[in-house]
Amino acid sequence: MIRAPFGNKQYWDKQNSFYINTIEDMSETFKKPSKNPNFRPEYSWHLVKRCAGFLLTLYSRGDDITKLSVHFSGLLDAWELSNKLADELKATLEPNQGFDLRHLAIVAISDDPRAHNDPRSWVFSLSNPNHYNWCFWLVGLALLLDIEEELWQRLLKLIGGEGEDILLDRVIATRQTKRIIGEALLHKKPYARLLKAIDAPKEKQAKLLFEFVDNWYKELNRKRADEELWWYMANVPMEKILEMGNYFGYWCIEGAVCAKVFNLDDSLCIEHPHYPKAFLHEEKVEESKGFFEKMKSLFRS
Repeated sequence: MIRAPFGNKQYWDKQNSFYINTIEDMSETFKKPSKNPNFRPEYSWHLVKRCAGFLLTLYSRGDDITKLSVHFSGLLDAWELSNKLADELKATLEPNQGFDLRHLAIVAISDDPRAHNDPRSWVFSLSNPNHYNWCFWLVGLALLLDIEEELWQRLLKLIGGEGEDILLDRVIATRQTKRIIGEALLHKKPYARLLKAIDAPKEKQAKLLFEFVDNWYKELNRKRADEELWWYMANVPMEKILEMGNYFGYWCIEGAVCAKVFNLDDSLCIEHPHYPKAFLHEEKVEESKGFFEKMKSLFRS
């Protein structure tokens, strides 16, 4: 049964084949000598995002949830490789040098003060909304899928940021009990709503969790280009997103994982099109259509 509110079986089967073929092709290409070795960290980071898109596509298509965790290892492998290659390039820099990312396929070393300290276009800091959302998704998926301990420890090492954000730290601490909890919430929109739901009295949690899920998508919209989420396509009609093949399902992983680890009442969220209920509940044959229509309105230009 297709879980995503958009895309028919043909679309999801096509997406599945696309990701499998692309990941295989990228992996094979990476084994060959590169004409632009400075691009290799960025190239491998693209592979990491492909792996994440593939995992979410499988969920959206309706694949067996118990088998999704097998794809986590490949994602972590690619991320670790990207970091390794980036660190090797950083080690070649002279003092006051950085990376000119104006032409990513080249990634030139530059002494321009505007040059970046990483050869990749991604900002690897939880203070960046894009990276924070990425890390929250991976932590959420890891906890929802109950990944094995070795993979969990590798993920935490890649994320880092211990003691930086009160919400993400508290989620991680439900499995990593000695995690240092930060005092600040780095991104109030939309995450202040989720923190409020977690801290609310039991009788208020269901309503507050729903408010977070219901406002999650629109409050993730960022105006600054350097804070845009890698998957977010503001003001693009869903028909166009599907045509481009850029839709893997827009799931509020953050809400679902908090419902699980903090035992929140998610009864009001069950039929919301952004809520990945199958991680927590037995799937029903009949789906509610009311919220689907509401979701569609978000994408009308």
